[in-house]
Amino acid sequence: MTQLQTENPLSTQDLIDLDDNFGAHNYHPLDVVIDRAEGVWVYDVEGKRYLDCLAAYSAVNQGHCHPRILRALLEQAGKVTLTSRAFRNEQLPLFCRDLHDLTGYEKVLPMNSGAEAVETALKAARKWGYKVKGIPANQAEIIVCAGNFHGRTVTVVSFSSSESYRDGFGPFTPGFKIIPYGDIQALRAAITPNTCAFLVEPSQNNVLLMADEIQSGLGRTGKLFAYMHEGITPDVLIVGKALAGGFYPVSAVLASAEILNVFKPGDHGSTFGGNPLGCAVARTALRVLIEEKMVERSAELGAYFLSRLQALSGPAIKEVRGRGMWIGIELNAMARPYCEALMQEGILCKETHDRVIRIAPPLIITREEIDWAVERIARVIEK
Repeated sequence: MTQLQTENPLSTQDLIDLDDNFGAHNYHPLDVVIDRAEGVWVYDVEGKRYLDCLAAYSAVNQGHCHPRILRALLEQAGKVTLTSRAFRNEQLPLFCRDLHDLTGYEKVLPMNSGAEAVETALKAARKWGYKVKGIPANQAEIIVCAGNFHGRTVTVVSFSSSESYRDGFGPFTPGFKIIPYGDIQALRAAITPNTCAFLVEPSQNNVLLMADEIQSGLGRTGKLFAYMHEGITPDVLIVGKALAGGFYPVSAVLASAEILNVFKPGDHGSTFGGNPLGCAVARTALRVLIEEKMVERSAELGAYFLSRLQALSGPAIKEVRGRGMWIGIELNAMARPYCEALMQEGILCKETHDRVIRIAPPLIITREEIDWAVERIARVIEK
C-alpha cells in the first residue's frame, strides 16, 4: 500500500508549488499561505500578520476561531457528529427553533453550502408553483437579475449574465428570465401566469420573493439581514456562510409552512444537512452574533470605516460605496495589483468585478484596527 508522505515545515513557495501541481486551478488566490488566525488577524507560514478584510466572503463575521463557537464545536464533536436524516438528532430541532425565534419564519430546511441552499429554494419555488399556484407542468418560470451571483452549479450558472461563469457548461437549465437589476417596470413586464418566483427583489402578483442573504445576511450590512433596510419581508430567505461562524458549512432555506410543506419525504435531501455537529456550531454562532451585538457594531463601525475611506482621494479612485461592514472601492484601473500591494502592507482583500476592491472584515474589528487599515490603504491607493 502506498504510504502518504510526512513533511518537515514547508515554505510559502513550497506550498504554492504543491497546490499548483496537485490542485485544480479553479481559483486565482493571492500568494499568501495562511497558517493560523484569530479575531480579525491571520498569519502566514512565515509568521507575518495580516488584517483580514475579506472574512472568507462573509463566512467569518464573528471573527476567526471565536472561542465560544470553537468550544461548541469541540463539545459536540466528542458526542456525535453525523446521523444522516434517516434518524433524528438532538441538535436539529433546537437549531430550527432558534432560526424561527430569530427570524419569524415558520419552517427551516437545513443544507450545507450556499449553492445547495439556493438550489433548494429554486426547487421549493417550482414545486410551490405547481402544487399551490397551479402552473401547468414543466412551465414554471423564475425571474432573476442581471449581474447576479448565486453560486456555481449548472442550474445557477444557467441564469448568470456573466459569460465567464457559463463558458463551457451548457446546455443550460431552462425556466429563468433575466431582467436589469432595480428595474421595477422590467419586473412587472416579465411576470406571467407561469412565474413562480423572483430571486432577490420584492414583488406582487402571487409570485414568491426569494432573498439570497448568504453573504449579505447575519449582520454584514449593519442589520441582521439586508432586506430589513428596505422594509420588506421575503417569502423565502436563503442563509449560509456566517451561519456557522466559519467553522463548518451550514446553510438553510427559511419560509412559511405553505411553501416548504410542498416537500414530501424523498423530494429533497442531504446526508450532511442538519447534522448535529453543524447545528450545534450554528446555534452558538447565532448566539455570539446577537449577544455580542455584532450587528450593531457592523452598523456603527461600518459607517466609520466607510467615511474614512470616502475621504481618500487620488486618480485611481472612482467611487467608494458600502453599507455596514461591506464596502467596495471602485477604481479606474484593474484592482488585482492594488490587492497584491495591500498584501505587502499587511492587509488581505480581494478584487471583484475586475475593478473593485472588496473590504469586508470580521464584524469584531475595532476602531483602532480600522484606522490602522485606512493608513495602509491610503498609502497604496493614493500614491
